[in-house]
Amino acid sequence: MDHIWTPWRMEYILENHKHKGCIFCLAANAEDDLKHLVFYRGEFCYMILNRYPYTSGHVMCVPYVHEAHLQKLTSEIRSEMMALTTRAVEVLQSVYQPDGLNVGLNLGEMAGAGVEDHLHMHIVPRWAGDTNFMASIGGTRVLPESLPETYMRVKAEWDKSDSSIK
Repeated sequence: MDHIWTPWRMEYILENHKHKGCIFCLAANAEDDLKHLVFYRGEFCYMILNRYPYTSGHVMCVPYVHEAHLQKLTSEIRSEMMALTTRAVEVLQSVYQPDGLNVGLNLGEMAGAGVEDHLHMHIVPRWAGDTNFMASIGGTRVLPESLPETYMRVKAEWDKSDSSIK
């Protein structure tokens, strides 16, 4: 049997049992944006890297308000979420040149929400062949760059991108 060592996965395993409270509220109220992977703060929402990404460049748009239901968000919050998601698509296309992107919400546990009580929008760059035997059989993803490198690349492009799309 072959072994593929992914020591960074242990952090995920251990972290899932450590959190007291909402990880998104914690990041929203934190002062150290780099530590929490927050690369932009808007009026109603912030942008954050997914700490356990599906692919490099996997980011999320998160409202500051702790809410599970899309219909309970104000129109201003929903509007900013879409504006920031649109800007994230443009930034990720510039940084990574993906073949496509997945954009969406997982509302509720049965829909795949890992954090079901604080909704968040996923923006995931995709490439032809990015799902292979590693993910489908081994349950392991292989990412070509570290989270700090992804953070610096995405934040740099975000900071220089057209802010007319908030």
